[in-house]
Amino acid sequence: MTRVAPTLLSEQLTADGGSIRDFIALLKPRVMSLVVFSGFAGLAVAPGHIHPLIGAVTVLCIAVGAGASGAINMWFDRDIDAVMNRTCGRPIPRGAVEPDAALSFGGVLAVFSVMLMGLAVNWTAAGLLAFTIFFYVVIYTMWLKRRTPQNIVIGGASGAFPPMIGWAAVTGDISLASISLFLLIFMWTPPHFWALSLFREGDYAKAGVPMMPVVAGQRSTKIQMLLYTLLLAPIALVPAWLGVAGVIYAAVAIGLNLAFIGHAIAVLRERDGHRAAKAMFGFSLLYLFGHFAALILDRAPGLVELFGS
Repeated sequence: MTRVAPTLLSEQLTADGGSIRDFIALLKPRVMSLVVFSGFAGLAVAPGHIHPLIGAVTVLCIAVGAGASGAINMWFDRDIDAVMNRTCGRPIPRGAVEPDAALSFGGVLAVFSVMLMGLAVNWTAAGLLAFTIFFYVVIYTMWLKRRTPQNIVIGGASGAFPPMIGWAAVTGDISLASISLFLLIFMWTPPHFWALSLFREGDYAKAGVPMMPVVAGQRSTKIQMLLYTLLLAPIALVPAWLGVAGVIYAAVAIGLNLAFIGHAIAVLRERDGHRAAKAMFGFSLLYLFGHFAALILDRAPGLVELFGS
């Protein structure tokens, strides 16, 4: 009896045009992991108390909402995904999942995550989650991505909301402190994605996506990457200035930002090849993880109190 439900679920997903593994791939698990981690960090540093079960539901809703966005993104971008080397192996381009099934899957998950967040946590957090999904799907994917080289600059806001959602789950509001966490991710996104686009320029050009190197050239993109890393450095210290984080975070942030600027300078100086750009892209993931890990570590003595009610 215990094996009936999983078997039926597997058969249903296969009937809809894909295996369970294919549908999980639609959720973009690697992207989801960073989204979930930053959302948990926002929850962990927020002042106040939250029941452990409600905190777990919050993290679950953020994860499901991020996955829903990824699935709908793959449905809409299936045409360009098919011609890009980086994305042609995704479930829809290789025919493992039918487009309509992916859209339905993403839509159901989006509604589920927002409603559960509203009913179990609070409607401020649910509203932010709903807006995040809308921003990523409609503003970035459907509108900006194929129309402007500023797609990542503006569209990056969608990935910057999770810490605000986690914060709102505890406090029920939006504050300067939660906005500072939003700005950290928002300003990090352009140099992060432009580093990727430097060594994937051919893919984007072939798909007709106006990423910055395709439209403005690699030299201009590299200069803008350096400018963004220089602007990001003081912004990364704002949480410490506001008292959201302490000495541990401030020390980690200074070290990570100096290294990030160093990577941007190396990219700018590189004449041939993309070794520096690949290194900067890899480091950018460590950069963001390091900031939010330091936030949580700074707050560690207070986590018992946070989940104490």
